[in-house]
Amino acid sequence: MRPYVLLSCAMSIDGHIDDNSPERLLLSNAEDFDRVDEVRASCDAIMVGAGTVRRDNPRLLIRSPERRAERVARGLPPDPVKVTVTSRGDLDPGALFFTAGDGEKLVYASSAAARALTPRLPHGTVIDTGGVRDTVDLGLVLDDLGRRGVRRLMVEGGGGLHTRFLSERLADELHLVIAPIFVGDPDAPRFVTGGGLPSGRLNLTEVVKIGDVALLRYLLR
Repeated sequence: MRPYVLLSCAMSIDGHIDDNSPERLLLSNAEDFDRVDEVRASCDAIMVGAGTVRRDNPRLLIRSPERRAERVARGLPPDPVKVTVTSRGDLDPGALFFTAGDGEKLVYASSAAARALTPRLPHGTVIDTGGVRDTVDLGLVLDDLGRRGVRRLMVEGGGGLHTRFLSERLADELHLVIAPIFVGDPDAPRFVTGGGLPSGRLNLTEVVKIGDVALLRYLLR
């Protein structure tokens, strides 16, 4: 059984997830970061694209000691499994994705990338998704995660990965946080790009004010 897929993203009013400055643009506030930590703790795995690993160098760990202890008490590891996908294999083994935390790190890669990555990533498990294309088949990734016991997957970006999950109709839920700022740069990274996105009106199930940001929760199935 494939996992339940939850997309999570914070964006500016004009739809950007970052600007083009060297520093990462913080769109959420402390209260929302804690909410995200709570959602992470409810999931079996967290996925980001290889571009996010390179650009943001995320740790992808549960911050709250109480939530980590609660997971352990339920027989779970303190942190969810980390997952990334890459078609090029351009990943640094010293990135925090691999070095932070003791949990499992899974790298789903195209065949060409997998051959190059396997000897370079001592702290990660490389899974060759096969096929003749240079892109990773997300359906195969979800099938494999399900076989590994992942029942709930949180996808934290970036925009290319979110676009693929939406356009390929693989997502079940979307948590979209709107920050009260404009980026104003048409070349800055966006929440989604390209075509093939779901048409029609989405099912908005919840709107929550969290300090100066707004959380919109959509069910996509």
